[in-house]
Amino acid sequence: MIEHLQRLLQWRREDAPEDKLKKLEGALEPYGFSLQEMVPLLAPLLSLPLPERYPPLTLTPQRQKQKTLEALLTWLLKEAERQAVRLDIEDLHWADPSTLEFLSLILDQVPTARLLVVLTFRPEFMPPWPVRSHVTQITLSRLARKQAEVMVEGVTGGKALPAEVVQQIVAKTDGVPLFVEELTKMVVESGLLKKENGHYELSGPLPPLAIPATLQDSLTARLDRLATVREVAQLGATLGREFTYELLQAVSPLDEASLQQALTKLVEAEMLYQRGLAPQARYVFKHVLIQDVAYQSLLKSKRQQYHQQIAQVLEERFPEIRETQPELLAYHYTEAGFIVQAIPYWQRAGQRATQRSAYVEAIAHLTKGLELLKTLPDTPERAQQELDLQLALGPALIATKGYAAPEVERVYVRARELCQQVGETSQLFSVLWGLWDCHSVRAEHKAAHELGGQLLTLAQSGQDPAFLVEAYRALGVTLFWLGKLVPAREHIEQSILLYDSRQHRSYVSLYGQDPGVICLCRVALVLCYLGYPDQALKRSQEALTLAQELSHPFSLAYALAFAAVLHQSHWEWQAAQEWAEAVI
Repeated sequence: MIEHLQRLLQWRREDAPEDKLKKLEGALEPYGFSLQEMVPLLAPLLSLPLPERYPPLTLTPQRQKQKTLEALLTWLLKEAERQAVRLDIEDLHWADPSTLEFLSLILDQVPTARLLVVLTFRPEFMPPWPVRSHVTQITLSRLARKQAEVMVEGVTGGKALPAEVVQQIVAKTDGVPLFVEELTKMVVESGLLKKENGHYELSGPLPPLAIPATLQDSLTARLDRLATVREVAQLGATLGREFTYELLQAVSPLDEASLQQALTKLVEAEMLYQRGLAPQARYVFKHVLIQDVAYQSLLKSKRQQYHQQIAQVLEERFPEIRETQPELLAYHYTEAGFIVQAIPYWQRAGQRATQRSAYVEAIAHLTKGLELLKTLPDTPERAQQELDLQLALGPALIATKGYAAPEVERVYVRARELCQQVGETSQLFSVLWGLWDCHSVRAEHKAAHELGGQLLTLAQSGQDPAFLVEAYRALGVTLFWLGKLVPAREHIEQSILLYDSRQHRSYVSLYGQDPGVICLCRVALVLCYLGYPDQALKRSQEALTLAQELSHPFSLAYALAFAAVLHQSHWEWQAAQEWAEAVI
């Protein structure tokens, strides 16, 4: 979606950020959008710095992601009001989770919009959306014999092939369209045929096995006959299914004229499709199997050399890709065998995905980094790197699996071992907090109480007010669950006393909720159970006011839920129902 928007806006790499912003504003204005609402959402999606004239976003990553997807959907629906829109997305089996989430939103709107969505995917892909009356799934079966013969004739431009050649093509392709195309082209280019009065004739006896029995053999044979440009195809395949002329030129040893000539031959041979004109052109392999054949035809040493060269060029000459797509550099360094260089990029990719609430992607990137780390010698530096990766992985797993999941516990247990191993104390608090949360949500309160004590000791030794806020809160909440209401109140009140909404706002992203809101909610419930209903309601109202001021959805939902519980505890059923409905 990001690449589609960049093409739609006609961005150039040399465009200054202000020029890119003007193009975005110019594209949005005809639809009557409020730029003050749309630009702050779309600019971060496109890695564009937001100028001071726009209000900064004060949303959680999850809420920002949700509102961004809604903004994209609104833009698409506005376009559908102006004219009917057909949206084609190919190879859905390779889609990232965030794209699938966006597609789910789109499909909900299809019945009421002038919108046709065409999605193609392999049979093993399972669509994540339920069966609906407006969604029709069509299974594309293999071509029948007559259809294959018509396709052969289309490839030859209407020039008939000898019957025995057509028979072999139809038999060996088994109705696979790409196979029919490729084998027909291979036979025409092989020298086995000659043109005679608008048709082809065999130039000699048709030798056995003249037509390869597999598609890979056919593609390899065609690539071999393009020997003069094969290296360009191999380099392009190393870049990916789709690549830009600019990047290919940056890594290719050929001069500009030779490179363009080679690309023209590959396009004419229908190995590649071209979009746009050089130097702004983009190229895409006609089929992923063609890319695979070109890539697999490389010697391993040459392949690694290409990956290394691509990674270094991206790092040195394409800073915007380095910053916005660290996973791309991570991939190329990994394939080049440069593990030490790859791991920091996997970590950055994971952290960047987490910031966007793309937690599934974040887990994949960080897990890859951890797997590679195992191949390095066991040193203090490696242990510190693993600790950083584990701490980045923890919040992503909590978001997808829940606080009490075994995977979450394993991450924080390992992180605690690493803290002890490297003598790290600054990160130990986050590790202990993760473990405390895990045990607390599991109702393992004795273990949680012990961890709460460790948190408080650690916070007091460092005299960090932010750590003290979280430590007093953790211990107070555990004491509440253990039924020790008076000390629970004392600890939570101490946390409230130390809390400063301006100083501690950044901890929302680390711990998932605002500590001030949580403590006010918790102490309200403690006061209720101790027999102080008026004080309890006052604290609950303070929690609601603070949550609304912070504009943090999860903290607000927390405050509303506790208000419902509080009124239920007072037997005030009507008020409890109203707050519960507000949460929903």
